[in-house]
Amino acid sequence: MAGGMSATTASIDAAFSAEVAGNSITVLPGGPERLARLLAMVAGAERRIGLLFYIYADDEAGTALRDALTEAARRGVAVTMLLDSFGSATTADSFFDPLREAGGTVRWFGTRWGRRYLIRNHQKLVVVDGRVAIAGGFNIADSYFSEGDRDGWRDIGFTITGPAVAGAERWMRRLSRWMDQPRPSWRQLRRLVARWHGGVGPVSWQVGGPTTRLSPWARSLRRDLLTATRFDTSMAYFAPSAGVMGKIAAIARRGGSARMVLPARTDNPATVGAARLIYGFLLKRGVAIYEYEPERLHSKLIVIDDVVLIGSANLDMRSLYVNMELMLRVEDAGFAAAARAHIDAQAALSTRVDEGLHKRRAGILTRIRWLLSWAVVSVIDYGVTRRLNFGLRDEPDKVS
Repeated sequence: MAGGMSATTASIDAAFSAEVAGNSITVLPGGPERLARLLAMVAGAERRIGLLFYIYADDEAGTALRDALTEAARRGVAVTMLLDSFGSATTADSFFDPLREAGGTVRWFGTRWGRRYLIRNHQKLVVVDGRVAIAGGFNIADSYFSEGDRDGWRDIGFTITGPAVAGAERWMRRLSRWMDQPRPSWRQLRRLVARWHGGVGPVSWQVGGPTTRLSPWARSLRRDLLTATRFDTSMAYFAPSAGVMGKIAAIARRGGSARMVLPARTDNPATVGAARLIYGFLLKRGVAIYEYEPERLHSKLIVIDDVVLIGSANLDMRSLYVNMELMLRVEDAGFAAAARAHIDAQAALSTRVDEGLHKRRAGILTRIRWLLSWAVVSVIDYGVTRRLNFGLRDEPDKVS
């Protein structure tokens, strides 16, 4: 465990809030509380509900949400859901028949087979009546709302009310209009991402997606890192570009501080191996690295000076350049301090990886495995995705 620090499960489950520019933001690290808040939002809906999710499972949590949405549709609420066909591939379309029969709409992003199926709708967002939204890194499956389950996901979500909710609904409405076309064009989707403006001021929505240049989310991250003096993150998958790694390392090298809490284990060991390959580079430049032990870490939380970035995007090549992502950017010193305290609590339940531990782990065979993991996660997968999704052909694919 991290020396000199102490924390309990209760402390990392504790919600924290902020009032910023007329918006009320509450971060919900506890899985059961997050699910309860989501179901309460749906139960209180009066006019419309929009949902975006990557994974939607037909388990207890998924059934509870489907049934709540069905009941909302029966009382006249307009329900529109957009799910990723790859992430939710194990859930049959017929699972949502009760919701459709009540008047709800369920559509699938992408195709399970085809030239461009490697683009993922990785966003997680629910907007109710244009007045309240919940977003973050969590999907709809029991493992994202568990408590004390070593194989469950340690994740975060947040609710927001106030003027910024209009931006989230505007983004969802634009995606919905794109999906309403008989044959949605991927070129139009790229244009939609590239032209997005998430608003001005201390609270804004930053989107990512398959643009030929940096997406709004990637530009925002790059801009904040350029002048940063302090960087903290709790991140599920870490395998970014050399440019992002260099900017993080530069913070510590020029006298600032940089700290990362990353998973000790996850559902895909290659992602852990890919991150460990670059530990040496970061450790030598003064970056503090912790590996979270109790559960599988899935949060996507970045704090850069007084800026908090929270949402669906990982610090990897997919989230930076390919996947459809949604991040809330909040510039507020108090909120940043509360987010860092949450990362403190996670670090206290983690193993500090210093250069000695890293060298003891890094035998020849292990380093070969890490190198192969990096190649798969950051080079091959990203390269194949770019080739399949950014080729010269721009004809629309069937969207089921």
